Amino acid sequence: MARSTLKVRKAVIPAAGLGTRFLPATQSIPKEMLPIIDIPMIQLIVEEAVRSGIEDIILVTARHKEAIENHFDLNYELTDTLEKKGKKDLAEVSRALSSMCNLISIRQKQPLGLGHAVLCAAPVVGNEPFAILLGDDLIDSKVPCTRQLIDIYEREGSSVVAIMEVPRADVNKYGIVAGKPAGPKLLEVERMVEKPSPEQAPSQWAIPGRYVLSPAIFDCLRNIKSGAGGEIQLTDGLAALAKIERLLAYQYEGVRYDAGDRVGYIDATLAYALKRPELAGPVRELMRKHLASGGAK
Repeated sequence: MARSTLKVRKAVIPAAGLGTRFLPATQSIPKEMLPIIDIPMIQLIVEEAVRSGIEDIILVTARHKEAIENHFDLNYELTDTLEKKGKKDLAEVSRALSSMCNLISIRQKQPLGLGHAVLCAAPVVGNEPFAILLGDDLIDSKVPCTRQLIDIYEREGSSVVAIMEVPRADVNKYGIVAGKPAGPKLLEVERMVEKPSPEQAPSQWAIPGRYVLSPAIFDCLRNIKSGAGGEIQLTDGLAALAKIERLLAYQYEGVRYDAGDRVGYIDATLAYALKRPELAGPVRELMRKHLASGGAK
């Protein structure tokens, strides 16, 4: 297939969820602002998008999520205070956040599902391809996962989702895809099922929250029927998209952390701490100490 002539310049980050798995912390703090050590999850997601060449980031939020927007705004008072105290390195960290990207915020006024959240971004995305990054899926890789998908999209001219193989017992946690080989680590999607039982799953290929899609997905989302609770599922929209145009699934390179789960959050925090030279040694020592003491009694 011919190379796409449209560059992927925009990304949608749905961040309107309630974050109930992290109560009581999320009573007053958006889940996306919970830090992995000292960097909010949402910042790690935005950094991946920026490193992938994304220019405009559309943040889909809800009420009480203003802290996310404020995080990427210029905090003049903080920056000025740090400068006056001679802490220029910290002042630059604060200043860099405001120039990281062009952030556009949209409200999802009703919690009608991931597909609906993506559809809320349609007026800003317009008629061009775009990426989707879920705010609690962290993927650590040399080449950003989103960049990997953009390369596939621009080479193949087809929408593409990231996939990873999961144990059959875990398929009911994900959208699952099945299809025929279309190249190295690449499938042409023939079937998609949202959170199937292990017995009904067509494969063990799960989507971990990274997509690069053509704007045709918006009409698919407008036309599908809502499911349980009146929610519009993105997986259902993708299944409809696969019927009208080629949809690919790519086995990305990298390590994924489900930071929307408490154990996954701890896993991500430890993994990112061990990558930092100033923290790796002390963290390993703490882990040895807790293991030697037998942990919680």
